[in-house]
Amino acid sequence: MGDQAQSLRQLVGGKTEYSVSRSSDNINLQSGSLLGARVIAVTSGKGGVGKTNLTVNMAIALGMAGQRVLVLDADLGMANVDVILGSRSKKHLLNLLEDGVELEDVLMYGPYGVNYISGGSGIEKAADFTYEERQRLMQKLSRCGQLADIILIDTGAGLGKNVMDFILAADEVLLVTTPEPTALTDAYAVMKAYSMYATQQNLRLVVNRVYDEAESREVVAKLQQTSERFLNMPIDCLGYIFEDSAVMRSVRRQTPFLAAQPGSVAARCIQAMANSVLYGSRMKVKRGWKGFLRQIFDFSR
Repeated sequence: MGDQAQSLRQLVGGKTEYSVSRSSDNINLQSGSLLGARVIAVTSGKGGVGKTNLTVNMAIALGMAGQRVLVLDADLGMANVDVILGSRSKKHLLNLLEDGVELEDVLMYGPYGVNYISGGSGIEKAADFTYEERQRLMQKLSRCGQLADIILIDTGAGLGKNVMDFILAADEVLLVTTPEPTALTDAYAVMKAYSMYATQQNLRLVVNRVYDEAESREVVAKLQQTSERFLNMPIDCLGYIFEDSAVMRSVRRQTPFLAAQPGSVAARCIQAMANSVLYGSRMKVKRGWKGFLRQIFDFSR
């Protein structure tokens, strides 16, 4: 698994031996850093915890902060980034295997400034890439590292082979969970696999759908204590996202909540986490009066 992770790291980071001279009027190919983009995989132990929603809204927040961000939808077969953005891709990742299809053909300039490559829908073939196919994808995707300051990889959920390959290839991993026991159990399974195979460990937690900061701290403390005791792997927490009805309304409208309701508490949480990603600042978001009433009267539990 280590060799494959190294190949994928080269693939998404633009650090390959290949040189591609094709240019585009829409892209500045010379603007990337010498070390390539910062590659962050966003993953989860189970589906339905808000992983893709986090990825898309984080991309918007980082873009607002002046970063060039590219989202690679690596949740192969689901195309959830398309759904969240309310857009539709004519071509997807695996079209790069075709002759005459180049990076510009699959790179989408989506709404709200989100540039992304769709994983496509129902592309199960991705689990069985041949060596030649991997080399072709590597060659065509290598320039992604020149087009962005940060590449966000929206992986699938769980411990599938493709998921682990992308996690192990990334510079950083954000593991999204919720306070539910099943989500915590599945998150720990990801942590365990990551601790076994990652040569350079850099995993941080994001706790979604919490009702107060204390609940987030409790969840993080449980996972940290378990990880340190059984895996000998210290983990940190990037931040948390409060339960917010604005999120569900935005999903139904296929509009990212950071764009639709930038003043919502969930949007403020995303903006705070983006600042943490960029500057290492400590996240601190309060719920305000409505959150106080919800906590006092226990309406939402």
